[in-house]
Amino acid sequence: MNTILIVANALVLLTFIMHTFAGDAEYQKIEPSADSEKRFRVFWTMGRGAFHIVSVDFLFATVGLALINFTDYFKDTSLLLNLLALYFLGYGIAFLLALIISKKFKNIYIKMWQWLLMLVIAVLIYWGNLNV
Repeated sequence: MNTILIVANALVLLTFIMHTFAGDAEYQKIEPSADSEKRFRVFWTMGRGAFHIVSVDFLFATVGLALINFTDYFKDTSLLLNLLALYFLGYGIAFLLALIISKKFKNIYIKMWQWLLMLVIAVLIYWGNLNV
């Protein structure tokens, strides 16, 4: 058992749960009213769909890490773990870049801390892979 990878797995599971349920509840707060222009309803619905594509990504990452952590389903996990670390690194960098190019508000990098969570998960997976 690799404690570092189990911690990463738990963080990804919590991320999936919070993103899917709490995140969607927050997203619903900005839903355009029924009498809004159709294009705003389309944009909002498209954004919500994309939001939940990311939820599925987190679910699959959770399942993949669980298979690596708790089964012998994969013969060699090193490549898969490197890919997952790169995957979360990419998410973290993409989110951080989005903050950098967006209009700023006070404490943007602290209030929108998801970029840091993705980087922490990436580092944990990479570090855990060194100890496999």
